[in-house]
Amino acid sequence: MRASLFVIVAYLATSSANAGDILNLGDPAPPLAVSSWVKGDKVEKFEPGKTYVIEFWATWCGPCLESIPHLTELAHQYKDKGVRFIGVDVWEQDTALVPPFVKEMGDKMDYSVALDSVTDKGDPKDGAMAKAWMNAAEEDGIPTAFIVRDGTIAWIGHPMKMDEPLAKITAGDWDPKADAGERLVKKTKEKKIRVIRQKVYKPLRARDYKATLAAIEEVTASEPELAGEFELSRFIALANSGDVDAALPLGTKLVDAHPDDLGILNGVAWGVVDLKLKKDPDPRLIPLALKAARRADKVSKGASMILDTLAVALYRSGDPAAAILAEEKALEQLEAEDTSRTHPYFKLFDERLALFRKAAKVKAERP
Repeated sequence: MRASLFVIVAYLATSSANAGDILNLGDPAPPLAVSSWVKGDKVEKFEPGKTYVIEFWATWCGPCLESIPHLTELAHQYKDKGVRFIGVDVWEQDTALVPPFVKEMGDKMDYSVALDSVTDKGDPKDGAMAKAWMNAAEEDGIPTAFIVRDGTIAWIGHPMKMDEPLAKITAGDWDPKADAGERLVKKTKEKKIRVIRQKVYKPLRARDYKATLAAIEEVTASEPELAGEFELSRFIALANSGDVDAALPLGTKLVDAHPDDLGILNGVAWGVVDLKLKKDPDPRLIPLALKAARRADKVSKGASMILDTLAVALYRSGDPAAAILAEEKALEQLEAEDTSRTHPYFKLFDERLALFRKAAKVKAERP
């Protein structure tokens, strides 16, 4: 698995299917149980009458990085009104990446930053803040911001949509319970669906493709309205269980029906060419994977991870020379995206490049 299938993996990584009541608007805010403060003043507890913005993010999260300048802008705007902004890093596989990232951001990330509290060698998804805030509120994606006023949760949502509610909350013109009922209904339904999805995504993540197909049949029999969202999972399972005759038309349908859907395009390609697969991909699926990868590259306008998928697809197609060029572009783009070179994909891309160069050398030496 990889980030091209992030939507699938995220349901497993952040699921709170066994949680009790859903943390909602109007509820008391959980405590700030962070392990350390990377930047800014510490906040030990929520003071009466004060407003706080608690934003959850991670270094690997692209949308999080896009929202950081906006959070800084709001932090400056509301500084004189006493609003405190706190970015809490969660779901981070390597927290050592956070301090250098924050240092590199400098004034672009001009608010307090803290690390979630995770036990030694513990799973990042089990961090104290992740569980008490994100999981408890049934929020399964980042960035997510919580606005806390007078110790009570006033608003939950994407930080890029926070301007209006924050303005009303600080002006005292906001009733947190007004939307609580609607949100509870929505999150209760999402929680039920998440439990159902796990039946499919758990065996898929374990690469048990026969079990994945069986789970899809079981789930769609009881919840037929969910059939459409499991088409990518079905394709991956079919392609890797040997049923190419069924996989090929389904994959072609997905690519043709979703020409601008980056997740599906990259998912189709990576589902075929993934270098961690136990078996080499069926040659009949390679042209489809290449078509999907090239289309994804066009849609993403040369994003590093998509270029990496294209490079692997080219390598799998028997063209290591073209794979080298694509991977070199992926590295160049990643350097533009992360000038500090702290992202773990630098090592991964370097390893891929070495593999492709070795393959190109072997191919050139053949008689």
